Amino acid sequence: MSRNFRHWPLHQKVVLMPAHHLRVGKYTLSGTEDFFDPAFAIQHNDGNLTSVLYYVSHNTKNIDSNVTQTTVVMKDDVYPLEVKLCYISYVKENIIKTWTEIVHQEKKPVTINRYASSMLYFEAPKYYLTEFSGDWAKEVNMSNQQLQFGKKIIDSKLGSRAAMYAQPFFQLGLGQPVQEGQGTVMLGTIGWTGNFQFTFEIDNASNLRVISGINPFLSNYELKPNEVFTTPEFIFTISEEGTGKASRNFHSWARDYQLKDGKGDRLTLLNNWEATYFGFDEPKLEELMKDAKNLGVDMFLLDDGWFANKYPRNSDKQGLGDWDVTKEKLPNGVPHLVKAAKDAGVKFGIWIEPEMVNPKSELFEKHPEWAIHLPNRERYYYRNQLVLDLSNPKVQDYVFEVVDKLMIENPEIAFFKWDCNSPITNVYSFYLKDKQNNLYVDHVRGVYNVFKRVNEKYPNIPMMLCSGGGGRCDYEALKYFTEFWCSDNTDPIERIFIQWGFSQFFPSKAMDAHVTSWNSRTSVKFRTDVAFMCKLGFDIRLNEMKEDDLKYCQNAVANYNRLKKVILDGDLYRLVSPYESNHMSVMHVSPAKDKAVLYAYDVYPRYSEKLYPVKLQGLDPAKMYKVEEINLMPNQNSGLKANGKVFSGDFLMKAGLDVFTTRQANSRIIEITAQ
Repeated sequence: MSRNFRHWPLHQKVVLMPAHHLRVGKYTLSGTEDFFDPAFAIQHNDGNLTSVLYYVSHNTKNIDSNVTQTTVVMKDDVYPLEVKLCYISYVKENIIKTWTEIVHQEKKPVTINRYASSMLYFEAPKYYLTEFSGDWAKEVNMSNQQLQFGKKIIDSKLGSRAAMYAQPFFQLGLGQPVQEGQGTVMLGTIGWTGNFQFTFEIDNASNLRVISGINPFLSNYELKPNEVFTTPEFIFTISEEGTGKASRNFHSWARDYQLKDGKGDRLTLLNNWEATYFGFDEPKLEELMKDAKNLGVDMFLLDDGWFANKYPRNSDKQGLGDWDVTKEKLPNGVPHLVKAAKDAGVKFGIWIEPEMVNPKSELFEKHPEWAIHLPNRERYYYRNQLVLDLSNPKVQDYVFEVVDKLMIENPEIAFFKWDCNSPITNVYSFYLKDKQNNLYVDHVRGVYNVFKRVNEKYPNIPMMLCSGGGGRCDYEALKYFTEFWCSDNTDPIERIFIQWGFSQFFPSKAMDAHVTSWNSRTSVKFRTDVAFMCKLGFDIRLNEMKEDDLKYCQNAVANYNRLKKVILDGDLYRLVSPYESNHMSVMHVSPAKDKAVLYAYDVYPRYSEKLYPVKLQGLDPAKMYKVEEINLMPNQNSGLKANGKVFSGDFLMKAGLDVFTTRQANSRIIEITAQ
């Protein structure tokens, strides 16, 4: 039964990581003798609110030489209820995915009101939590605290743009605060593009329970007989070498197993948004396509404002939901734009937001019941729009057809930017009617159904997961997207912190970073060098650039394309934290350790501040490496003392390089090559 289950003998086979702090297999139940937050709670047909689960069986199978799946079956001896605890372990990457499957054979539906993906049980002298929170344009602010007796909860109740206030991941220091290069840490995240909840509870024995799953808020789910309820995947790693090693575990696993086209290339691009906003026509876009070619990027991306006719999309107040090309702006349609981009020598990508609708649209006039909104109260709009009800299969078909029609008409579209700018407001489903508590869960399942259908029919199309910035950043959605938009805030100073935060869990190739006019007090070089550490793009008025700035950008794009394999697929080492200094430095190292890229940013250095060398990591100590500063402005000489010199990997890692300055918003990109 549940109270004995934590002692089942297979936990060392499941946990392929340092486990002396961790017990798995514990899945506490509501209404039993356990007096702390449960992982599972149910109301049976007779009104009884308790279950006791007994171990029945387990099985283990090898998916491949690196991946093993273990399933533990438990049943209630009074009620026809079965719960499976499922684990997939990735040996080389030291990652575990875990989820729960729930099924019953009672005569009528039951109500489950707690259904965690995972419950982990830790024993350590102290526990320290790092959480990631913020708001629009200030995502992933990292904060630390020591956990004490009682509960700490991180959750989201936003429904669709779920990660706007709190990101769905955390770090846990066992015995000491979380540190980059040493100490035992756990990194965990949930694959769910909806409401999530992490509960951290220290009990009377000073042990820590971590319960992860869908947020039960307004979600007492009605489960039919023989219907299998599968929870989201909770994904975690434990490192005894600090968060740096744990992050590299996640990055390697994501590229190999989870991220769409994780081993593939990424397209550099020029976006039109800051150049035109809603005010464009065919000639303007054609000029921008030529600018993209001149810049050296792979693709031109058309952003918001290209659709709707009765209510043309000339602002964010109308047109959303009507995906016909605005004839007044684009009389020759999307096919003409695809051809114009091809003629200019670049690929063509396009922005969509198919899950949303403006009340001022033909779609809402025709199908108001397709939108989530209250039938008997005044509506509240977030960004002048409502969320379409993806629990409804007809709405799923409609959203899928937005992509499908574009691709059928334009098979050479090379990229979709899929946006989601509103959380769920006015919470009511006309489709679910008397099952409103199922909405938050079934809506997300409907979103995934659309993602899967698009991916199955168009498996090779790269797609950006955008959500008014970093409002969607989970590994379930990233099965269907090659990358995500970290934040609408592209101020390079702010982006240093944002990219540092997201890098804790996501590889650089999954993180989109664009050069824009935000914080134009900083140089174009600094803005570009900050974006250089992720998947590079531009969203800026090139025609207004100074000649030297444009030449610099062209050279930077050429360097980026030349070094792309190292940047996108190399191991990331975070060297100097912006949270702990006035500077920031990271580096990428190729798997063969024959090439590296070092990034150094002076954020807010103090006057006459004493500067220290940055000690590199991840190199081969026995190899000799040439150090060369790149991404220099035209006619700029490198001020790097080590520029052009050769050093051993041992020297670079123990003595380091003097790369920082006392100039605000100054940057250096340094290429390091084995000789």
